[in-house]
Amino acid sequence: MTDYYDALETREPAKRDAELFSRLPEALRQAMAAPAYAERLKGVDPASVTSRAALARLPVLRKSELPALHKAAPPFGGFVAAPIGSFGRLFTSPGPIFEPEPVHADPWRGARALFAAGFRPGDVVLNTFSYHLTPGGFIFDASARALGCAVIPAGPGNTEQQFELIEAYRPIGYSGTPDFLKILLDAAASAGRDVSSIKRALVSGAAFPKSLQDEMKSRGIDAYQAFGTADLGMVAFETPAREGMVVNEDLILEIVRPGTGDPVAPGEVGEIVVTSLDPHHPWIRLALGDLTATLPGTSPCGRTNLRIKGWMGRADQTTKVKGMFVRPEQIAEIGKRHSELGRLRLVVTRSGESDVMTLKAETASAAANLRDELTATLRAVTKLGGNVELVSVGSLPNDGKVIADER
Repeated sequence: MTDYYDALETREPAKRDAELFSRLPEALRQAMAAPAYAERLKGVDPASVTSRAALARLPVLRKSELPALHKAAPPFGGFVAAPIGSFGRLFTSPGPIFEPEPVHADPWRGARALFAAGFRPGDVVLNTFSYHLTPGGFIFDASARALGCAVIPAGPGNTEQQFELIEAYRPIGYSGTPDFLKILLDAAASAGRDVSSIKRALVSGAAFPKSLQDEMKSRGIDAYQAFGTADLGMVAFETPAREGMVVNEDLILEIVRPGTGDPVAPGEVGEIVVTSLDPHHPWIRLALGDLTATLPGTSPCGRTNLRIKGWMGRADQTTKVKGMFVRPEQIAEIGKRHSELGRLRLVVTRSGESDVMTLKAETASAAANLRDELTATLRAVTKLGGNVELVSVGSLPNDGKVIADER
């Protein structure tokens, strides 16, 4: 198994789904031991939730809701049944959102992402994610040590001191943001310091455009991207195939229409929703607020799990029109009331000194009164007047946007 972290990565997709959904009822029972999940999932029989269709009927928990929920019922909003003292470390992220770290090996599921990026047991890794209060540094630290690597807990900044560590320990790997890797390399070149031991990197937390990817390659560093969150750890990661990101094992990932919990068609852009099966701290349909789309088929690298295109923007497109908030959920509600429609997009512009909103709606065959009906529905749902433009099916971009603020 020199090319893969373990045999789980290459199993038949049907076997993976069968195994995950056989474990889901127990994860639901564990979740419902916490009061907030017990309330949200009231009336749900965990034993009946054994398929994607059944899971899609459960309510989503939006990450954007967590700060208020955590404040109302500190520290975890009632979503964690395990005692606080049973966790290893306790973190906070902006919001604030409070996150506990489970005590089992590789609690953030990152070892296989590092493996896919070429890291191997015995490597020395320079970890430049922050170790201060937030979990980022510990996510990559714990993942590297679970793989069998030695870690330099450098954190960001202090380039002069980092040069000393690099020249002494000669790390072959780097984990951190792509931006800081460039800062480190540029500063070393200017100061005449030797950082040539770094040959591979796993980067996250910031955009990694092709221009910067090419620059890293020209400087002898094979850099891969990972997508993760402070709540779940590593969600998906790049592999040597360089075709999207492979979803991590032990997670059930859905892509839903923004503002809803309804799965989109394969290949359509939508919001990432993740269910984790960690019995100590399960997450049930956590909507991350990030957009992506699936890629067809399996990766040429041989890993058989679902692939996503990577981060494609934010799903929370809430905007203010004439002093009132308009939300993606409202556009989704309009779609539910008019089943003959395809994609919808509310475009917000300015005319003179006034906000103007236009609902663009895909339809194959428009009834004579559809425009008038939609205009009335738009006002009824948003409490605002707006224009309606009927367009042909497939003419709106597949980018996950349901509200486009063009002011």
